[in-house]
This record gives sequence, structure tokens and C-alpha cells, in this order.
Amino acid sequence: MNRFRKETMKSRILRLAGLKGTGTPAELAVKLDISERSVKRIVKEIREEGIYIRYNSTRKSYVIDEKK
Repeated sequence: MNRFRKETMKSRILRLAGLKGTGTPAELAVKLDISERSVKRIVKEIREEGIYIRYNSTRKSYVIDEKK
């Protein structure tokens, strides 16, 4: 995955997480046409950039929290 595509995926994941509409990692992978492992790797990179994103099992979606 090239850098532009990865940044695009980060943006899409953040937008969906803000709407609490990502679905499970497997569902998100299908939406983005990437592997589930790539989804998890990109989420890890987002966290390393200082954005607190986590998976909420009740909502079955990634969500962005204001506090860590």
C-alpha cells in the first residue's frame, strides 16, 4: 500500500469512527477493500499519531474518545 492510499484509508477510518459507523474490523476491511490485518495496522498508526481510537464491542465500531 503506497503512502497516499494509506493516508486515504486513515482519513476514511477516522471519519467512520467519528460517526461510530465502522462496523467490526472484518466489516471495515470489506468496506475499504483491504485486509483485516491492514485495518488493525492502520488503527495502530492512528493511535501512534496521538488520536485515541478504540474498538467498542457494544457498538461494534471503532470510536474516537476525547480522553485516554
